[in-house]
Amino acid sequence: MSKPAIVFALYRPNAGKDAELLELVRRHCPTLRKYELITDRAPVICRSENGTIIEVFEWVSDDAHKRVHELPEIAAIWERMAQIGDMPALGSLPEAKHTFPHFTPL
Repeated sequence: MSKPAIVFALYRPNAGKDAELLELVRRHCPTLRKYELITDRAPVICRSENGTIIEVFEWVSDDAHKRVHELPEIAAIWERMAQIGDMPALGSLPEAKHTFPHFTPL
């Protein structure tokens, strides 16, 4: 089995979809944990100054994310996330140009 891996998942809500996207993000890690895909490390959820929601969590292994695609409950969360927002790259955040970026905790 491979080693655990930290992931920074970014979600930028479409106009008027912030609350719905945030609710999905808050369901995301408990659902991943239910299927033993992430560790017991507490996830961090925060927001960038441009409104992007950032979720930081730890996969149990660097290949755990491959198993997610077999689980309809998680696929449904991801599908809805994709409908109401996009998933930008970490480097797209305004804070990414700073040595020690700061984000607003949620």
